[in-house]
Amino acid sequence: MSSAEIAVRVFRKLESEDLRVLHVIEAAMSKREFVPKELIAKFTEFNLEETAFRLSRLDKFRLIHRMKGAHVGYTLNYAGYDCLAINALVKAGVLEAFGKSLGVGKEADVYDALDPKGQRIAIKFHRLGRISFRQTMRKRSYTTVHTSWLFQSRLAAQKEFEALKLVFQHGVAVPTPISQNRHVLVMGMIEGALLAEYKGISEPTKVIKEIFRSVRKAYLNAGVIHADLSEYNVILNPNMHILIIDWPQYVTKKHPNAQQLLTRDIKNILRFFKRKHRLQVKLKEALAYVTGVGKMAITIL
Repeated sequence: MSSAEIAVRVFRKLESEDLRVLHVIEAAMSKREFVPKELIAKFTEFNLEETAFRLSRLDKFRLIHRMKGAHVGYTLNYAGYDCLAINALVKAGVLEAFGKSLGVGKEADVYDALDPKGQRIAIKFHRLGRISFRQTMRKRSYTTVHTSWLFQSRLAAQKEFEALKLVFQHGVAVPTPISQNRHVLVMGMIEGALLAEYKGISEPTKVIKEIFRSVRKAYLNAGVIHADLSEYNVILNPNMHILIIDWPQYVTKKHPNAQQLLTRDIKNILRFFKRKHRLQVKLKEALAYVTGVGKMAITIL
């Protein structure tokens, strides 16, 4: 069972006192790895007996981790962090109920959900601890020092929300950005499947053109490059329209490696359509089209 599944199952069982303990542990983790019971009691203003009871409940719900040894202390795990974010989103009137899981990946869990008006939304829980620290440092430009996985995931969610707001207003085909709290991102409904999961596409020429139109709008109008684009972060819905997802690695045109990253994004898409759908586009032409200095011709092999 994933951390998000645990959080979704137990959230409604939590009492205000439980959430208060989680908040205190979260705040104290900014200065220490494990938080002693006495410190939790001090800041919750619970006596030690009540504090021990609440910690026992949270441990039973699998929302915290208890360090045993010469010193005893507590820390949040992802499920506990999830519950704090869910609580904040519920209180803000953004989230009402969870539906089914839309996907579990190396770096995120995504759920179908409903807002208080009954409209479908998507909830993305960032999970950077699923890949190694070295990979995270190498791939994620916003991670420059060794920080906790929870904080790294929070930074990822903040950066992705920032990217979505930037490109959405310029007509790029992305999920609608709605809200963000901690490591959790709330977006408009996502329907369809990853481009990589389709066995066949009825109109591949139309799809590749739509992808590159969005890449062009992001570059020319928003000044943004996805920087991790491939068939694994393009959603194709049943109407054969696309959404480009997973933006926490985005860079601006001013980034020193901007052209290298843009070229890599375009190569990934060209390689996929050539291999799976026998479409040929010259890299030079695709780059010219995206950067607004030329046209792009598509050849069927």
